[in-house]
Amino acid sequence: MTPYAPTEVIDLAPDLRMLRFPVGQAYLWRDGTELTLVDAGAPGAGAPIADVVRDWGHAPEDVRRIVLTHFHEDHAGGAGEFARLSGAEVYAHRLDAPFVRGETTGPGPVYEDWERPLHAQALAQLPPPPAEPVLPYEVREVEDGDTLDFGGGACVVGAPGHTDGSIGIHLPRHGVLFTGDAIAVSPLDRQVMLGVFNLDRERAVASYRRLASLDSDVACFGHGAPVAGGAGAVLRAAVERAHPTGTPASR
Repeated sequence: MTPYAPTEVIDLAPDLRMLRFPVGQAYLWRDGTELTLVDAGAPGAGAPIADVVRDWGHAPEDVRRIVLTHFHEDHAGGAGEFARLSGAEVYAHRLDAPFVRGETTGPGPVYEDWERPLHAQALAQLPPPPAEPVLPYEVREVEDGDTLDFGGGACVVGAPGHTDGSIGIHLPRHGVLFTGDAIAVSPLDRQVMLGVFNLDRERAVASYRRLASLDSDVACFGHGAPVAGGAGAVLRAAVERAHPTGTPASR
């Protein structure tokens, strides 16, 4: 098996499939014969994602769009390769799009001391990038409040903090929420938590609250097991427990 392939593929619902990579996760959403990829794994993941699509009974060309929750390489690195294999359009928030296109290097996180060894561990788990990483030919820019043509109307939810252009994707008709790295699940106690390695922690906490306030039944994170039922209540309880309203954005 190639080191860029998912370590696990899980069907969360008849039309929702999760791809778990050594670091990070991506999701396939299906509308009849048309598919959408939310995040795209690290560089080198494009061809393995195409294999997962075929295994689901579809051709790579059935994937019409790739929606990136942010520019970090474990989420956006495979987008260019898969876009060229499938012809899918790539979408990202306008503030992260220049980094996805490779026009410049995005800013790194502002670490808390306890996060540094975690980040080093995550980097060590990423497979070495291909000799020539593939960048998207074009990235369509989105904004908070935009609606994308899948899932009965997919709402782009601005969720800055992890990066300036981080977004969530909410499918109100289906009760599905994709949070990117704005929210995560702890590998230690499997509890929902604020995502780590943020650029601006205060804004990240505000985004956590905003995403938790949405009406969702299934929540799909960039890292950690999804919440497969009653997600909105689970997220709201978690954010209130860790970051009570009216208190500073503290760990």
